[in-house]
Amino acid sequence: MTQILIGIFSGIFSGIGMGGGTILIFLLTMFLNVEQHIAQATNLIYFIPTAISAIIINYKNKNLDVKLAIIISIFGALGAIIGAEISVNIEVEKLKKLFGIFLAIITIHEIYTLFKEYKQRKIRHTKNS
Repeated sequence: MTQILIGIFSGIFSGIGMGGGTILIFLLTMFLNVEQHIAQATNLIYFIPTAISAIIINYKNKNLDVKLAIIISIFGALGAIIGAEISVNIEVEKLKKLFGIFLAIITIHEIYTLFKEYKQRKIRHTKNS
């Protein structure tokens, strides 16, 4: 049952475009005690069907810049090869720490963005009053 809930939860985040794989890795390591390397590799397999589903829906709704997506995909594949080589040569504890730092940076960025948007809305609201 836990695996089903983790799949649904991370799938929703993937569909929204908010990094379902990042959530998946976190949930696999925290709640199923999956080793970091295995969680990250599992995420790569998980990503294929979720990405295809999201691509189809976004393409139908004309939310896709195909030219930009192709360019990013080519260089993303190159980066993935480099990243996978780096990952398999890093010990688990270091990989966990790097992943934690990555999550912390994302969190800080998101909080900063929300705060900035809040300030801008407040300024607009003050001007309109």
